[in-house]
Amino acid sequence: MSTLSLRIPDDLDKQLEEEALRENKSRSELVRDAVADYLARKEKERFLGDFVAEARAGYANAELRQDAQTIADDFLPAENEVLDAPADDRWWK
Repeated sequence: MSTLSLRIPDDLDKQLEEEALRENKSRSELVRDAVADYLARKEKERFLGDFVAEARAGYANAELRQDAQTIADDFLPAENEVLDAPADDRWWK
């Protein structure tokens, strides 16, 4: 495991120490968890950003947009059949 040294303001260090006592964890463990959470959140943000960019690019393509609409229209009757079923026949009762 690597070692990392960092400087933090005294008030942040005090909060970290208090939280470590509350959680019955070491300060290092709390910082590791915080860094892991931050990196996971950043990765998710990048993924979602890429996803949105791809969706926008696809939406800008008229042929792709029409294909997606056709697929949605094909499934619409199936979805409505389920919703129109008597309440006793619905799988989500």
